[in-house]
Amino acid sequence: MGDEEPVLDMVTTTAPIPRRIVYLQRWLARSAFLAAAACLVLPLAVAGVRSVGLLLIGLGGAALTLAAGWWFLSRRGVLRWVAAGVLLVTPLAVAAWYIRAELLWVVVVTALLWVLALGLGRTALSELPRPAPPAEYDTPSPRHPFLIMNPRSGGGKVTRFGLADAARARGAEVVLLDDEHKNAASLAREAVYAGADLLGVAGGDGTQALVADVAAETGVPFMVISAGTRNHFALDLGLDREHPMACLDALTDGVELRVDLGRVGGRTFVNNASFGAYATVVDRPSYRGKKAGTALDVLPDLLTDHTGPALRVTVGQTVLEGPVAALVSNNPYCVDDVAHFGRRSRLDVGVLGVLAVTVRGARDATRLLRGRRSRSLQVVQGREVTVDADAPSIPVGIDGESFWLHTPVRCTLRPRALRVRVPRNRPGVRPPRPTMNWRRLGRLALSTGHRAVDA
Repeated sequence: MGDEEPVLDMVTTTAPIPRRIVYLQRWLARSAFLAAAACLVLPLAVAGVRSVGLLLIGLGGAALTLAAGWWFLSRRGVLRWVAAGVLLVTPLAVAAWYIRAELLWVVVVTALLWVLALGLGRTALSELPRPAPPAEYDTPSPRHPFLIMNPRSGGGKVTRFGLADAARARGAEVVLLDDEHKNAASLAREAVYAGADLLGVAGGDGTQALVADVAAETGVPFMVISAGTRNHFALDLGLDREHPMACLDALTDGVELRVDLGRVGGRTFVNNASFGAYATVVDRPSYRGKKAGTALDVLPDLLTDHTGPALRVTVGQTVLEGPVAALVSNNPYCVDDVAHFGRRSRLDVGVLGVLAVTVRGARDATRLLRGRRSRSLQVVQGREVTVDADAPSIPVGIDGESFWLHTPVRCTLRPRALRVRVPRNRPGVRPPRPTMNWRRLGRLALSTGHRAVDA
C-alpha cells in the first residue's frame, strides 16, 4: 500500500474560533434561556392559578401513558389489551380537558417554545472547531472488482435499481446469491484467489460482515452497496442509503477509509452483537416473518418473569450485573442525541461500545427516557468485553443474525483492520449534537470578551 496518499489528516482541528462565531454562540445561549423562561411565563400569564392544574394533568397523563406502555409490553391477554386502551385513550382525554378549558393552544405553544429552547441551546454548545473527519486515502481504482449481490435483500433492491447490470457496465464481476451460490464468504475467498482486487456486497449487514472478514483477512479493499433493509453500516460510513446506485461510484472515483471490525465468538461483526432480550427475540424461528408479533410474545417472559440466563458483562474493571439486554457495538453508539440514537459518528476510534439496559418495572422503563443519565441505562466502552451467564451457552444476535455461543463470550476489536472504498462524493456522517448542559449554557450566556467557554 505504498502508493497511498492520505488526503485528510485524522486530527482535531485546533484553529481558534472566529470572534463572530463566539458572539453568535453567546446570543444563541441567551435566546435559549429566553425561550425557556417563556415556557414558564406563558402558562402563568394566560391561565394563572389554573396553570398548576395544567401542569399536574399533563404530568399525570404522561405517567399513566408510560405505565400503560409498560403493561402492554410486559403482559399478555386481557391485561395487554386493557393497557392498549389506556395507552390510546389517556392522551386523547388530556387533550380533551385542555380543549374544554380553552388551554390547548397554550400547551402547544409552550411545547414549541421548549423545543426551540433545546434547539438553540444545543446549537450554542456545538463544538467549534469540530474534530476532523476520518482520514481518506487516494488509491488506484480496482482493476478486477468482484461484487456479491443478494437479490432478496431490502425487498429486492438489487433488481429494482438494476445494480447488477450497472456494476457490470463499470467493469465489475457480479455474482448473485441464489440456490447455487449460497456461501458469500466462500465466494469472496475464491474470488481473491482468482485475482480480485476488491470485494463488494449489495445486501444486508450480516452478509456485509461475512465478506468484510475475508477482505480484512486478505488485505483487499471492501465496498458497501446500500441494498439491505436498514443499511446501518452504510449509514455510518456516510453512504447514500436512498440511492444505492450512487455507491457504485466508488469503482471509478473513490477513496479509502480504514475502519475497525468487531469480533465475537470467532465471528466478525460490522455493527453489533446483542445479548439478552433482543437476542432471544431474534433467535425465535418466527422472527423473520413476524418481527413485531414475535417480540410481543417473548417480552412478557423476559421483562416480568425474568426467564433466560442472567447476564454479567465485564468491561475492564467495570462489571454490569443482570442487565435485561446488552449491546456490544463496533465503536460506540450515540446515546445523548435522540435524533441520532443508534448511529456512530466514527468507525475508527478503536474501542467497543456497550449499552446495558436494566428494566424490572414501569419505574425503570420511565427512567430510560433520561438517556445516559438514567440508572436503567449503563453506557461504557473498552477494547474487550466479556459476557458471562449462568448457562453453558446463550443466544447472540450478530448483525441481526442469531447464533448460540458458549459462555463466557469474549468480544474484541480489530482496529483499522478493514480497507473500505467509498465514493469520493457522498452524503457523509453528520456529527452528533452536543449533550444539553444548562450549567455550561449559563456560563456561555453570561460570558463576555472574545473567548469561547470551555466544556
